[in-house]
Amino acid sequence: MSFGFFLLYIIFTVVTTVTKAEDPYFFYTWKLTYGTISPLGVPQKAILINEKFPGPNLNTTTNNNIVINVFNNLDEPFLFTWSGMQHRKNSWQDGMPGTTCPIPPGTNFTYHFQCKDQIGSYFYYPSLGLQRAAGGFGGLRVNSRPLIPVPYADPEDDYTVLIGDWYTKTHITLKNILDSGRSIGRPEGVLINGKSGKPDGTGEPIFTMKPGKTYKYRICNVGVKMALNFRIQNHKLKLVELEGSHTLQDSYDSLDLHVGQCFGVLVTADQEPKDYYMVASTRFLKSVLTSTAILRYEGGKGAASPELPKPPVGWAWSLNQFRSFRWNLTASAARPNPQGSYHYGKINITRSIKLINTAGKDEGEKLRYALSGVSHVDTDTPVKLAQYFGIAEKVFKYDTIKDEPTSVETSKILVQPNVLNIEHRSFVEIVFENHEKTAQSWHLDGYSFFAVAVEPGKWTPEKRKNYNLLDAVSRHTIQVYPKCWGAILLTFDNCGMWNIRSEILEKRYLGQQLYANVGPAELSQRDEYSFPANGIRCGLVKDLPDPQPPRNSV
Repeated sequence: MSFGFFLLYIIFTVVTTVTKAEDPYFFYTWKLTYGTISPLGVPQKAILINEKFPGPNLNTTTNNNIVINVFNNLDEPFLFTWSGMQHRKNSWQDGMPGTTCPIPPGTNFTYHFQCKDQIGSYFYYPSLGLQRAAGGFGGLRVNSRPLIPVPYADPEDDYTVLIGDWYTKTHITLKNILDSGRSIGRPEGVLINGKSGKPDGTGEPIFTMKPGKTYKYRICNVGVKMALNFRIQNHKLKLVELEGSHTLQDSYDSLDLHVGQCFGVLVTADQEPKDYYMVASTRFLKSVLTSTAILRYEGGKGAASPELPKPPVGWAWSLNQFRSFRWNLTASAARPNPQGSYHYGKINITRSIKLINTAGKDEGEKLRYALSGVSHVDTDTPVKLAQYFGIAEKVFKYDTIKDEPTSVETSKILVQPNVLNIEHRSFVEIVFENHEKTAQSWHLDGYSFFAVAVEPGKWTPEKRKNYNLLDAVSRHTIQVYPKCWGAILLTFDNCGMWNIRSEILEKRYLGQQLYANVGPAELSQRDEYSFPANGIRCGLVKDLPDPQPPRNSV
């Protein structure tokens, strides 16, 4: 899109907003470039947004329209995905390789999405290849509208904390390692807001707090591979929000965040006025990697103690913490009605899908990861575009995995696109069964779901009696520990093509993902927006005419 076209787009949108009294619009320009950073003391090439690493925080409010003109000044294609944003009827803006053509080098593309009926803590990141391992990510917060009550007093301030493991190898090198059939191994360190700290009393504070005041911290694990534990010296973390849902307000000494997860906590400055360490450390590794950041009291004197709070040990502790999280049934979320007015536990399940994740080798003896025996590969023509333009049969096949896969089917790995058809408005149970030796973190685009159970062993229908059918948290990620299973329930009421993936980057890249095609057989503007007027075409649809008169995407 040229700058002149973008300017006309802005003018048209603003005029439309005024005449139709639509929800507010907010415009951003992001320029992608490479830069050199050294968070672990080793200079390396990173992806910057407006010269920043991490990228800028998006701070918005329920129902706002976000318009971001992205200029790709890299030498490779690029896509953003907005993790946790539901993009109602609009998977075109989801920014995954199966829904959207990449932004070519030297060009720009304008994303336009609405934070429809959502609140909470999220983040965005690059969705192509291993680019997330080079940066390009940032925080995304959606505040409640002023008229909607929040179940806690307004905090003194609202801070975003992005934690994640980090590799000193470039994203291109990491990609080449995976393409050669090997694992990328363990990370070299952990970052907090793009920096790695040591408990040596040096460094500037990352945040300051006034004594006696309470602050909100939005903590997201934006890393590549490892679950992390987060804690603050001598301070309790009162959990109030989890991925867009208000929770019962229990206090914790520390919180486990698996890859892709975001928590909102309240922290009160009720300790001796001085410095304290924020701590993020890896979980489920024999040799723990740790990073710190300084939290300073205004007017305080004294360095933080070098004695860090100890991390928890083992995944049983983490599982018990997961079970302690509860939906706040009386609180309002994005709408004024209480969250608990939706009685998900009383809805009859219309379909049950078991997804078994495995690791193995393909025919060329290279490492692959699979879901129910199929290891997904992205296609030159995004599967959503192939479907929309009527050439799906040339690009992929639907339903190549069964709802109840056999051991024979999951013992082999078939490398091909993995696309499931799911009936619109069906209430579905999805069981993730982890046959691997490492913990998993699963994410579903376009939706939130009820994470009703995680338990050791293999799933059977009798396990449903252990489901939390009253106050499981509505969220978009769920972790599944080694040799365990996890179950989610949701209504597939958002038409589009939506990615279900492992948030562990090497597993997703090597096949542990699929796309859920949700919607009626016939396209309808009532159910799903048409291909956007500024949409990029690629692959087999590059020169195809529209299958119907084009319509606005929002």
